[in-house]
This record gives sequence, C-alpha cells and structure tokens, in this order.
Amino acid sequence: MIPVKNIYYMLSYAFRVLREQEYRNVATEEFDNVLELYAAILIRGVTLQVKRGLGRSYIAETDELASPRGKFDLARSIKEQSLRKKRLVCTYDEFSVDFPMNQILRSTVELLLRSQLSAARKKELRKLMVYFGEVSSIDLYSVNWNMRFHRNNQSYRMLIAVCHLIFKGLLQTEEEGPVRLMSFLDDRTMNLLYENFLYEYFRQEHPELQVSAPVIRWQLDDDMRDFLPRMETDVYLTRGDRILILDAKFYNQAMQVQYGKYKNRSGNLYQIFTYVKNKQYELELENEDRKKAGEAPLDFQVAGMLLYAMTDEEVHPDQEYRMSGNLISVKSLDLNQEFSRIRRQLDDIAEEYFGS
Repeated sequence: MIPVKNIYYMLSYAFRVLREQEYRNVATEEFDNVLELYAAILIRGVTLQVKRGLGRSYIAETDELASPRGKFDLARSIKEQSLRKKRLVCTYDEFSVDFPMNQILRSTVELLLRSQLSAARKKELRKLMVYFGEVSSIDLYSVNWNMRFHRNNQSYRMLIAVCHLIFKGLLQTEEEGPVRLMSFLDDRTMNLLYENFLYEYFRQEHPELQVSAPVIRWQLDDDMRDFLPRMETDVYLTRGDRILILDAKFYNQAMQVQYGKYKNRSGNLYQIFTYVKNKQYELELENEDRKKAGEAPLDFQVAGMLLYAMTDEEVHPDQEYRMSGNLISVKSLDLNQEFSRIRRQLDDIAEEYFGS
C-alpha cells in the first residue's frame, strides 16, 4: 500500500505548483485516504483561483435581440417571426465565467459533496460554491479531458487533472444518496501518475541528464510501416553517448507465476528489448554516416530498464540481462517507504548508468 503522503510527493513532481508556498499547509497535513488528499488540493487550488479571479472565455450565445449584435440568423428570425417583434435572432460571443473548465470545477465539487468525504472538508467546499453562481454544471462523463492549456489558462492545468483523478475514483450511481468510493489506486490511473513522476523527477533533480519521451522509429528494410505499433517511451535519459530507456510499470502483480515459478512478464521484456535494439540500430546507422563524412564514430551505449512499482508479492523483479550486446534491467521501486529513500533509489539509478 502506498502511503498517502507519497502520493502527494508524486503529484508534486508531476505538478510543480504543489511545491510552491501556497500549498505548504497541504504538504504538512496528514490524510486518512487519497480522496481527502485530492479534496484538500482542490480546495486550496480553487481558493487561489478565486482570489486571482475565475477564468473567462468567449462562449457562443444565440438569442433574440432588439439591439442586434454578432451574426444575424435571418432564416431563423423569419421562422420564429422575430421581425414582427422588431427583433433579430443573433449569434454572438459572450465573455463569460461559464465555460468548460469552471464547469468541471463546479461539477467535481458537487460530486465531492455527495461522497463519503469528511464533514469539515465538505464545509470548505460549500463555501467555494458561492463563487460559482454564474457557472453551470456539466456531465463529467461527457468531458474531453485532453484539453489544451496556454498562458491564459495555465493555472487550471493541475486543477483539471485533480478533478479527473477525483472523477475516476468516485463511482456514480443512478440511485439517490452518496456516491461510492472506488479504488483511487487502480493500475491505469497510478501507472500514468507513476510515469509522470519518474519523468519529472529525473528532469528536475538531474539537470546533468537530458530527459525526454520520444517515439522510437522502427528500423525497417523497406518503407512498409502499416499497422506497426508506436514505440512511445516513458522516460528517455541521455548523457553524452550513454542512453537509458526507462519504462515505468505499475501492476498489482509485477511478475507472472507459471507452474509455481515466478517469471518476468514476457510482453514487457519483449517491449523494452525492441525499443533498445531499434534505437541501437538507428545510432549505428548514424555512425556509418559519420564515417562517410570523415568524422569519428561515437561509442553509443543503449540500455533499457523496466522499473516496476513494488507490490506485496513475495518475489520482486531485480535482474540484469545482457541481450545481444545491450544491458536490459528489471528493477522494483518501493513506494511504500520514506520518500527520502525513494529519492535515493532513483538517484542511484542515475549514478549507476551515467556516473556521478
């Protein structure tokens, strides 16, 4: 079981705003469960947003107006006999707080108020609802959570992400009464958080490394790429001619058991091996180009690692393999420990592969 405090630390790397002074009280508070943590973050974040002013956006409105503005809808005006009343049906842009991001905040707060949240936390949420009087509710099931953020709405990025986590962790029913708590630590949700945490940890704590998440190209003998899956990396670390492709894995069961024997998940091993070998071959082709240009080739060393979040299993992955000249590791990161020890384990990975 991952301590709630460590969930907060992971979130604070995925969203750096949580490490700022305004969230200091949240960082020092003790929480009974993850729902209380998410609610506390949302309360603090929405409070700060209200202080700076709720965001606004241009919303298309259509209405029958005596003083026309925007675009005239003549056909509809005739159909609805608006001209007899000396009016026109017009479509115009209204600069309003009633836009999707604020609607998501309001609807998530309403969802929390129907959940098994502490009374003190619900009291804080009700106070915030006063500021959403001009904001309508939205069906959270209909929300496209893949939103685009820019300079004017950047402060909503973390808030919308937390709303998404809350929505996914609360099961809504058609029955009256409180919504029921689901597992906030389901594999899919935690895998995304785990990936983001690892990426941001190495990016923020190891500036000596280049951190990215590129798509690795298939090295083919022809241009036939139809139906090939994308090789999307989680964390791609480089320093000089050394490369580590790190694949984050969060499962309730990290290993397979066949006939009473533990084995590493074959599909994951095939995946990381394919990533490494395609990248190695691509770099070898680059070296051939260097030789033709009269330049010295580089001594590229490509390694791969499957980094599992440690589970309660008796046996945990901790192996290193030499596969066709490349190092492939399978390791476990124990998230059920003091965060300082988690940091140390990640720092050791960086030092092992790239030196001090």
